[in-house]
Amino acid sequence: MTSHNVYVAVHGGAGQHSRTLEGSDKVKNAMKRACTAALYAASRPGADALSVVEEAIATLEDEECLNAGYGSNLTLDSTVECDAAIMDGRTSDFGSVGAVSGVKNPIKLARAVLMHSREPDRLGRIRPITLVSTGARAFAQQRGLEMVPSGCLVSPRARDDWQRWTTAYNSHDTPGFVGTIALPQDTIQDTVGAVAWDAAGNLAAGVSSGGLLLKYSGRIGEAATYGAGCWAEQSPDGQTGLACSISGAGEHIMRAGLARTIADVLCPNESSGEADAEVDVHEFLMKTLLERFHIPTQAHGEAHPNAGVLLMTKEAQEAGDPMPRLWCAFTTESMAIAYGSSEKPTPKARILRRPKAAKTTLQMPASPVYITALPFHG
Repeated sequence: MTSHNVYVAVHGGAGQHSRTLEGSDKVKNAMKRACTAALYAASRPGADALSVVEEAIATLEDEECLNAGYGSNLTLDSTVECDAAIMDGRTSDFGSVGAVSGVKNPIKLARAVLMHSREPDRLGRIRPITLVSTGARAFAQQRGLEMVPSGCLVSPRARDDWQRWTTAYNSHDTPGFVGTIALPQDTIQDTVGAVAWDAAGNLAAGVSSGGLLLKYSGRIGEAATYGAGCWAEQSPDGQTGLACSISGAGEHIMRAGLARTIADVLCPNESSGEADAEVDVHEFLMKTLLERFHIPTQAHGEAHPNAGVLLMTKEAQEAGDPMPRLWCAFTTESMAIAYGSSEKPTPKARILRRPKAAKTTLQMPASPVYITALPFHG
């Protein structure tokens, strides 16, 4: 392996994906297109890991079958409000937007916020790393990003879901009703994201989401929150690092600071000590998702907490260049992922599912966390 290779992985969210051939093919083909577009972007002069992540997620945002950009769920007020974030592992720079409408590709706006944060301010002000709502939209216009009428981001699928569940919601919104109504498990609630390793060996990560179906207007989730929805970091010598993108129940993911929690152990900064070369990533992900997310979330009354992690680690070798390794962990029924590289530019896409016949005993109950490693080679 040499340092000029480019690697990219994307996810279409953790949740409950369709088992029909048509439904699963839509998601897998969308993710393949995202990987292909990202690898093509990597071949342009000056492209870096941020460019690869941006292009991958922008492609996912244009797909109706995913909950981001054009495919976004609608708020209770029948509007599209998007969250997105991106992070540079080389510099730790971060940019995000929340509850923004009328921007065709929110991830491009998040990238613009990140780049703006690097510019000196004439008044000596600290540049923002997060912009929301009308302020984010105005900034997008100032930066010349592609704007669209808000209604253009409302897809037929999202409109149908909104109509069906608003009717159900309103029918139970009566003085005599006691209890709750539950959205179906196959309602698209997921976040999309990407992680990348560029030709110079640098890492980046990003995330984008339309949020929960029937969410309150103005609500932002993990996709706009620093340390929750994505993280990218690498050691000063560039030999180790990670990039991760998170999907799932935003409020619970934010409470856990899930992305940064993962980074603090796998790629600790100078103040927290040196990285432990003996960390077992599989065991660590299991422990983290259980103790920092699943168990505390259940304590808040959520019976089946939803989270998914797409993680790329950069591992130092005794001889030769560092090696990438890809991991996926989730507490849901399934998670959709795809990955490719400049060595093998034809992407692989999979909808990972829990084994059907998992056996449980009193001594060895089934784990709520499913984890697998995925090969960039072979």
